[in-house]
Amino acid sequence: MSESEISTANTMRERAGENRAKLWVVLGARRLAVTGVIAVVFFVLFVIAGTLLYPPLKSEIAKTDTIETIFSTMLGATITGTTLVVTISQLVISQENGPLGDQHQRMSDAMDFREYLSEMLGHSTPADPSAFLQQLIGGAEQRTNDLREAIAKNGHDDLQNEIDEFTESLTGNAETVKDELEGAQFGTFDVLFAALDFNYSWKIFHVERMQSEYADDLTDEQDRLFERLKTSLSMFGPAREHIKTLYFQWALIDLSQLILYAAIPALFVAGAMLAFVGSGTFTGITLGVSDLLWVVAGAFTVTLIPFLLLVSYILRIATVAKRTLAIGPLILRNSQR
Repeated sequence: MSESEISTANTMRERAGENRAKLWVVLGARRLAVTGVIAVVFFVLFVIAGTLLYPPLKSEIAKTDTIETIFSTMLGATITGTTLVVTISQLVISQENGPLGDQHQRMSDAMDFREYLSEMLGHSTPADPSAFLQQLIGGAEQRTNDLREAIAKNGHDDLQNEIDEFTESLTGNAETVKDELEGAQFGTFDVLFAALDFNYSWKIFHVERMQSEYADDLTDEQDRLFERLKTSLSMFGPAREHIKTLYFQWALIDLSQLILYAAIPALFVAGAMLAFVGSGTFTGITLGVSDLLWVVAGAFTVTLIPFLLLVSYILRIATVAKRTLAIGPLILRNSQR
């Protein structure tokens, strides 16, 4: 197998083969910033459409109940959406509730996993998620170097070349991810974003392939080192999935709170537009645009904020979920085949 097929880029963005700006918007950017940008773009487009399209908004409002129709619909939609958000929050929180036996089993499973990792790494594992992942990646890096040294002492030339390339690829990837994890705080997306850059599944595939392809040339010690490396890489999968699950729960709770906060001004604005604004209100012109259009566009944008928050958060959650569907050496994206 050629070196280009063993080596991979050190970040998910480079491996994805997608537009960097798109990945930044759906993953890297702060969700409140994305929501704000979408709201501003919507407001500007609404004003442009209200100015250029025929008939003008002011004359249309004079003939019909356009404002009442728009904001009565948004009033109902905001109430319904807020109710659904409360339901989502209850579902997320319900996953943390349960009888004593279930809670004990959860605790037991978590402690068993930590104890196994401590035995594998030779020292206790930290509690901080970013440091925890750094330890796992560092362990895989060390075992890769151990395997490289063992193969160098007594190994097949082709295997030696592949191990050298594999080690350089893994080490480069590991150092990049550890640098990204340095100082990253859970509760932000930084920890999970960095973890996505470590493509452990591709590495497990190559460990299994080399171990099988050169099985007749391996000593017992080299075969054992292959197994140790595979085990170390395999432990990164469930660790990342656990942190991903915790982040999803954290993000959905944050989303629920933000939508509830945004729903209050959205309901007030929708109610105020229904009660106080009509065709005879705001008759002036500012910057060549009817004041009524400015008010309607601004009010409609405010009532959309809860939905725009939902869009920005679900964009990130859905993208991460799609990119982590498989656990283990299964390659689902064409860019890595």
